[in-house]
Amino acid sequence: MWLLTEPEMAAAGRALAAVMRPGDVIALAGPLGAGKTTLVRGLLAALGHEGDVPSPTFAIVQPYEALRLPVHHADLYRIEDTAELEEIGLDDVLFDGALVVEWPEHAGPGAWPQALHLSLEVMPDGRRALTWGLPETWEGRWPPPLPAS
Repeated sequence: MWLLTEPEMAAAGRALAAVMRPGDVIALAGPLGAGKTTLVRGLLAALGHEGDVPSPTFAIVQPYEALRLPVHHADLYRIEDTAELEEIGLDDVLFDGALVVEWPEHAGPGAWPQALHLSLEVMPDGRRALTWGLPETWEGRWPPPLPAS
């Protein structure tokens, strides 16, 4: 577990970008305001994105394709039925890119079994506790040394 400030959360995203590969799925869980989008902003900046990174809550999926590694950032908060995910086609991006999913629990318990599961929790002092579930495909890649802000 890491305890991170907001700048350190962006640094964790940059560290994540350094080890990502095509086909990777990163599942981000945590309450509203926990720092999921802050982490994604750091990740996308490290991959070469220079513009805004809005939360995809209403769009559901925001593609970032002109990067070192194409990334689709999905927010499943508004998904009520897992059948809706087939229409979105999230798995199609995994052939040559990566997928970052906020609110992955809305996809059902069996979705993306090889995903790196990151969980965020807001601590009383305002820092974020970042914990992870490490599948075999991420062994040796995560966690890196604690990122510097």
